[in-house]
Amino acid sequence: MWDWFLLFLQIMLINIVLSGDNAVVIALASKNLPIEQRKKAIWWGAFGAIALRLILTVIAVYILTVPYIQAAGSILLIWIAIKLLIDDDGHANVKEATTLGKAVWTIIVADFVMSLDNVLAIAAKAENDLTVIILGIGLSVPIIVWGSTLVMNLLTKYPILVFLGAGILGYTAGEMFVKDETVSHLILGNTPHWIVPVVCTIVVIGAGLLKKMAGGPKPKHS
Repeated sequence: MWDWFLLFLQIMLINIVLSGDNAVVIALASKNLPIEQRKKAIWWGAFGAIALRLILTVIAVYILTVPYIQAAGSILLIWIAIKLLIDDDGHANVKEATTLGKAVWTIIVADFVMSLDNVLAIAAKAENDLTVIILGIGLSVPIIVWGSTLVMNLLTKYPILVFLGAGILGYTAGEMFVKDETVSHLILGNTPHWIVPVVCTIVVIGAGLLKKMAGGPKPKHS
């Protein structure tokens, strides 16, 4: 039970850390609507985004069981984790919508484009446990939507949360690589497999610390 709860918390943290900009998308897309329509756009846009993200994550869970796909996904996930810490790009350029339908559509499409990293990370971490996937996504997305200001402030005020999220992603990437038995056996041979997740975590955190020491922008969500 404790292992399941820990996994749930990790998925929540990954989703919140990786979804910071999604809150900005929702705010921008519905900014020009009347207050009543703005609320509806947020509700329906968030509902559509949650449903789409759940479907994509379940599909990703099964795709990741294919040999070589999981190893390739692990490399992509390491890149996502490093990008989370060193990326200095601004928020996505989102067009402000003038009607309820356009706002809802903008939110869903933008969330789809921006959530591919979340989908991969959560599918890799959840280990085929659909219950924890549904709960992790279902609960964290409303937190992002309705608590977007709080989430953004927390990530800015406590950069350690971003580092922690990136570290979990790095470790998950290492676990993904090891689970792809075809590739890991070929490359690792008799090397103890526990070393890979540890090294991946160190690489990700190290990249973030180097960026910070180099005087670059503070780590922020992608």
